[in-house]
Amino acid sequence: MSVATLADLARKHRIDLGFSSRDDLYRFDDLASFLQMYGIVCDAVRDANDFERMTYEALARVAGAGGRYAELFFSPHAHAHAPYSTMLDGIISGMHAAAIDFDLFSQLIPAHNRELGPEAGLAFVDMVVADRRDEVAGIGLDYMENDPRPFAWMYDYARSEGLHVTAHAGEIGPAAFVRDSLEVLGCERIDHGYHVIDDPALVASCRAAGTFFTCCPTTTLYTTKWRDPAAPDHAIRQMLEAGLALTLNTDDPGLMQTTLLEEYMMVAEQMGASFAQLKSISLNGIRASWLDEGTKREILRAWNIEIDGLIAS
Repeated sequence: MSVATLADLARKHRIDLGFSSRDDLYRFDDLASFLQMYGIVCDAVRDANDFERMTYEALARVAGAGGRYAELFFSPHAHAHAPYSTMLDGIISGMHAAAIDFDLFSQLIPAHNRELGPEAGLAFVDMVVADRRDEVAGIGLDYMENDPRPFAWMYDYARSEGLHVTAHAGEIGPAAFVRDSLEVLGCERIDHGYHVIDDPALVASCRAAGTFFTCCPTTTLYTTKWRDPAAPDHAIRQMLEAGLALTLNTDDPGLMQTTLLEEYMMVAEQMGASFAQLKSISLNGIRASWLDEGTKREILRAWNIEIDGLIAS
């Protein structure tokens, strides 16, 4: 969400944001302070129209940066003023409008606030299953990292209902959280996963298995210990050099004030990624997606030709 939209919604709902100026908004220096600001933003999104506006504007940013397909996370627990069905109604309406206006297809990933615990996670999956929409592709696990193993039953339940599964792991948590998210939760990909580099054996097994990681370069400058994108030891550079299967994403582009294009530029200009590596990253975005296999094959075939043409020119 942009600062302007946050200000509009705060006025609409008569919310005092508690800041003296817009310059004080969207400032944070670690994951905890980011989540605090995230909570303030989410509190301003209260009715279906708000969810529709937020979604449409987010997808407009994706389209403006050259994106053609998006899988959007959202955190239902962060919105205390709206029932889940209202959230879905608004978000999906925004997705459909963006598809018409920008030719941008998208799917949705509701994520459980892991700080609420595994029992609440089972109730969360109950909620998702009870109001299953075609646009909901799977579930995630977010907020402050903790041991993923207690959430195993939640993930078994989600998979049994045909939901795809992923989890935030290794952004600030140890490499063990990445391993357990894969081995215990059965995640199909890992969100962030930067601390995988602390375990060479895990790096090797992830490389062999073709494990996908959804990396967010700008976010690392705020929420992790890697604050210099040009540093030789930056986690994403190490993951790239280790041959892991990376994708590039915008982790809350409104709050982080970034775009998908800027994420690619950062990896190209400051982390030394080659054209071949950028091509692989782009195609990984489709390989790692939760599109059906036939659609993936079509897009990969077309993008291979298009990207090779761009590189040649």
